[in-house]
Amino acid sequence: MSFASPFPDVEIPNVSVFESLFGDIDAADLDRVALIDVLGDVQVTYRELISRIEAGAGALAARGVGVGDVVGLLAPNSSVFAVAFHAILRAGATATTINALFTAKDIVKQLTDSHAKMLITVTPLLPQALEAAREVGLPDADVVVLDGEGQAATGHPNAADLLESGDPAPDVEFDPTTHLAVLPYSSGTTGNPKGVMLTHRNLVANVAQIRPLQGMVADDKIIAILPFFHIYGMTVLLNAALHARASLVIMPRFDLAEFLGSIQKYGVTYGFIAPPVAVALAKHPLIDEYDLSSLHTIMSGAAPLDSELGNAVAARLNLQMIQGYGMSELSPVSHCMPADGGLAAFGEQAPLSSCGWPVPNSVNKIVDPGSGDEIDIPAEGLSEPGELWVQGPNVMPGYLGNEEATASTIDADGFLHTGDMARVDAAGRVFIVDRLKELIKYKGYQVPPAELEALLLTHPKIADTAVIGVNDDEGEEIPKAFVVVQHGAELTEAEVIDFVAGQVAPYKKVRQVEFIDAIPKSTAGKILRKDLRALSV
Repeated sequence: MSFASPFPDVEIPNVSVFESLFGDIDAADLDRVALIDVLGDVQVTYRELISRIEAGAGALAARGVGVGDVVGLLAPNSSVFAVAFHAILRAGATATTINALFTAKDIVKQLTDSHAKMLITVTPLLPQALEAAREVGLPDADVVVLDGEGQAATGHPNAADLLESGDPAPDVEFDPTTHLAVLPYSSGTTGNPKGVMLTHRNLVANVAQIRPLQGMVADDKIIAILPFFHIYGMTVLLNAALHARASLVIMPRFDLAEFLGSIQKYGVTYGFIAPPVAVALAKHPLIDEYDLSSLHTIMSGAAPLDSELGNAVAARLNLQMIQGYGMSELSPVSHCMPADGGLAAFGEQAPLSSCGWPVPNSVNKIVDPGSGDEIDIPAEGLSEPGELWVQGPNVMPGYLGNEEATASTIDADGFLHTGDMARVDAAGRVFIVDRLKELIKYKGYQVPPAELEALLLTHPKIADTAVIGVNDDEGEEIPKAFVVVQHGAELTEAEVIDFVAGQVAPYKKVRQVEFIDAIPKSTAGKILRKDLRALSV
């Protein structure tokens, strides 16, 4: 049985991303601070931001970039990234944002698949950017080095060249419902990374869907550690925060001391994080050295947040902890708790073990992956687990040039099959169990790695952990835990195994343990299980 969002539908204007964010800006908001670069303490007002986006769009148009073109953007977070990103969209082109950790080989794949005609980057990433650009045939004049100065950047236009060209922003026409705004790359529910086609309407819709739930206001100062090149940072920070006329406090990379110092210095009120940061906020002694009292809300996403961990953060910092869920193919937010956890709307807060309710204008199904039968919402308690399907205006049109993968992900009724196992309760709240393809199958039983990881993180001597399935000597898949021990603590494999065994069903027990210095994770905070599997070969 399908179930709709309990929140009222929101109006989704049929406009471009630029028009949605800045078309109706109030004159009183123009001199508000939009962006703050922590490095250098550079502040950009909304008036300056809009002017630079228009100038950048004009310069791109003068260089032949427009509707139908794709521009690669390879850079860490900064105010200049924000300008470049929105200038690409304002010019009518499509931005393919590239992971700042990519090698030249990775960049080549994305530039080739997306058919990018220009690459925008920064000096620290120039060696791999140039290697990739030359391999795909991009001339130096089509490699923009935003902070370009000196010999290394000779022959490449820079931000000043774009912003000071004096070319007017172009008049562009396109249908926001079909015109691609961005092409992030995601492994999605199948195979190798694929270009996720997201239209202007997809991005505009998702901001409209999450704004009434997040409760961001113009006086909020929001820490931006999530990478803008990832869809989570792109939508909930770069777009939603600007739509709210809030101020983004931008960090180019995550460093715990700088993160805490920036919260204290700028009076940050709202944080968006991934679970690894929550681990630090709950357990790291450095937290106590900073005044974090300005924070009123933290939202976690990108990976499941254990409720005990989330509640520990909320108690330690005296704030509201909420959680959301999504994926690149959903622009990305499909589920979210309201800023108060749901208290005002439903009379009780959603448990942090859930990811909240479906966002407005969306419909869900939970489907048994074996039989294909829809699972009903229970009268009480939790439903049986099944694959989560999502329908709404934030669902991508498909994967670039990959009809087979698109057809296997989005059905004829427009439901996107997420590949995630979930349950739903009587109140319509959704609980993510684990990735369908990451479930460990032990003697016919399904063991969710996330459940074991959440349990292990409650151990006072464990700083971080990840669980994968490996084969034992008899070829049986078993749960193996990788464990990072708290600094100064001592822990044995037997202690870890016994700790878990005392709290789970016998088939869920951890049966192997390997101690490791750090859990490999993506820039968005997702555990890189393929790297752990490589260690176990």
